[in-house]
Amino acid sequence: MQFNPCLKHKLIRATTRNFAETQLAPIAAEIDQNRIFPHDAINKMKELNYFGLQAPKQYGGAALDSISAAIVVEEISRVCAAVGLCVTVHNGVAVYPLLQFASEAQKEKYLPKLASGSVIGAFSLTEANAGSDAGSVEMTAVKNGKDFVLNGTKIFVTNGGVCDVALIFALTSLPEKNLQSSVFIVESQLPGFLRGELEDLCGMRANPVSSLFLEDCRVPEDNLLGRLGDGMKIGLATLDNGRIGVAAQALGIAQGAMEAAVKYAKERQQFKKPIASQQTIQNYIADMATEIMAARLLLYRACELKDSGAAFGCEASMSKLYCSSVASRVTGLAVQIHGGYGYSKEYDVERYFRDAKVTEIYEGTSEIQRMVIARAILSQPIM
Repeated sequence: MQFNPCLKHKLIRATTRNFAETQLAPIAAEIDQNRIFPHDAINKMKELNYFGLQAPKQYGGAALDSISAAIVVEEISRVCAAVGLCVTVHNGVAVYPLLQFASEAQKEKYLPKLASGSVIGAFSLTEANAGSDAGSVEMTAVKNGKDFVLNGTKIFVTNGGVCDVALIFALTSLPEKNLQSSVFIVESQLPGFLRGELEDLCGMRANPVSSLFLEDCRVPEDNLLGRLGDGMKIGLATLDNGRIGVAAQALGIAQGAMEAAVKYAKERQQFKKPIASQQTIQNYIADMATEIMAARLLLYRACELKDSGAAFGCEASMSKLYCSSVASRVTGLAVQIHGGYGYSKEYDVERYFRDAKVTEIYEGTSEIQRMVIARAILSQPIM
């Protein structure tokens, strides 16, 4: 593993940071408070290929390596985590499964639109009774002629309010088996595809999270992703990749919070000197910096394994578990360093604090990550 970033990674970080600072920082507080999806900024991001980070160039993507893609998500989330969420979900759990499981005809139809950002993607697994228990999906897909008729409800769908294409998990029946889940590429303009009200969430408020209602929605059989009954297989592989994206997002939140805390500690005077001179504050900052560095290395390790073609599920869970917990701890310390101001919406750390928590919940809770990691370790032979 290379511990010194290459020139390409440095350039990607600098370019993305400049975009985030100039285009997102001035609006981040407003779009959070008012739950506004920033269409103008999103359109500018399309021009930078941020919606086709790892899509091959033949489909109009940037064909970046995984560390480069993680850096983009990290730098956007360092300024505005809700926009970082849009980017990582679109790339990590909408584009990625199409790359891995779609037919060539499906790739040619959907990937150029997704990579350009002219079509926004979503991943729809969660239901009222199917959260951590992904096998309890209740949405149904019944074969009818050359279509499948989908009925059911998905909840907490990231990008749900603006998505043009959603990957929908639904129960299908196989002749030789009981009900099994399958995945369908569902276009939002199809009759019977309905959106719920936008969720009024604690954090990530600028992302249009909503429920999706499918009511007798007829989906062509050509839009079945993979084979009938492949839902769990596709879901697990997709979540492995998505966890790398969430880890990058959490890392960006932590980095942004630490930088804000360092700046404030240097400027804030108490007892006639900057609070940065206080040993307690120095200890906080040392802990923050050390944990962020450890989180970054763990994330990049998962990225390297993925790009090498090796199994990376365990390391993806490790990076997601650790980066999200670091984000929560670092943002908590950043608020503490700011004192009463840290509890005010006038300061960015209050938003970082709210945004960080959900990284411990979506794409598999921290408890689920520990289950994945433990099973991987316990399945290894005793040396």
